[in-house]
Amino acid sequence: MPPKAKFTRDEIIQTGLDIVRENGMEALSARTLGTKLGSSARPIFTVFQSMEEVQEEVKKSAKLLYAGYVKKGLEQELAFKGVGAQYILFAMQEPKLFQLLFMTEQKEAPVVASILSKLDDNYGEILLSVQKGYNLSEDKAEQLYRHLWIYTHGIAVLCATNMCIFTAEEINKMIVQVFRGMLKEIEQGEQYETGRNMYETGRKSMKQEETA
Repeated sequence: MPPKAKFTRDEIIQTGLDIVRENGMEALSARTLGTKLGSSARPIFTVFQSMEEVQEEVKKSAKLLYAGYVKKGLEQELAFKGVGAQYILFAMQEPKLFQLLFMTEQKEAPVVASILSKLDDNYGEILLSVQKGYNLSEDKAEQLYRHLWIYTHGIAVLCATNMCIFTAEEINKMIVQVFRGMLKEIEQGEQYETGRNMYETGRKSMKQEETA
């Protein structure tokens, strides 16, 4: 008969998350987890097969915590701006978790077009809010999302590494300025494409009439 677990799965995961929040994933070990629980490391392995499994569950919990920030952003009137602000707020309030989720070195560098879907489990929901909120095609919405993410990620990294501090007013102002500029650029690009297509269609019609 297997030994009775001294701690529940959730208790171990939450304690692990607390360690990572304070000191980063590199500080999470069987010894530090056991010490934080006020026990030896042995009870951990009556619930988990390995520390790798514990680390994976802690990372999942960090993602759930971040998803709560995204949800708050999507509930705002300007949802996309809200998500950007919440992304930076997460970096400010949970710097170690932000570093875990968004600043961990990748084994292979993904191309910029696919990085968001790989990094953020909330990608689809955020992209849809851009499409609906600003009446854009999926391609244009993705372009806008990607550019603004690169900008907000830069600000978030500065905050998460304690390189710089921004007020909420400064963050909102910066996001709005970049967002408006990018949206204008995309809209002008669409107008140019529409005008060019109309011009090409007109030229073809004229040539057909000349040869008729």
